[in-house]
Amino acid sequence: MSTGFPVSNHGGRQLDSVTSTIRALPTAVDAVQGKVPVFMDGGIRSGLDVLNALALGAEACFVGRAWAYALGAAGESGVRDMLDILGEELKVAMVLTGCDDVSRATRDLLLKI
Repeated sequence: MSTGFPVSNHGGRQLDSVTSTIRALPTAVDAVQGKVPVFMDGGIRSGLDVLNALALGAEACFVGRAWAYALGAAGESGVRDMLDILGEELKVAMVLTGCDDVSRATRDLLLKI
């Protein structure tokens, strides 16, 4: 099995009309037909963003610049805090949508958001 397929639109922020990563994600997931894991790269700003990506089929998410900002602001503890906040936001999003296990998050979950 391959190491994975990142879905990204790096440089997209310079072009207003480029498809967002979250919008491109389902097409990529469908295209690989489960043969390789798909990773979401870009657009993750909150725990709800993580839940959305997982529900659309991402195996995992990259947090982009957030870790760099946290590192610059407060060093290692800042990164730890950023990850804790993201985790807490994910838990809240799960409770609000009734999702008790991210591995069972599917596209129909998005109808609740």
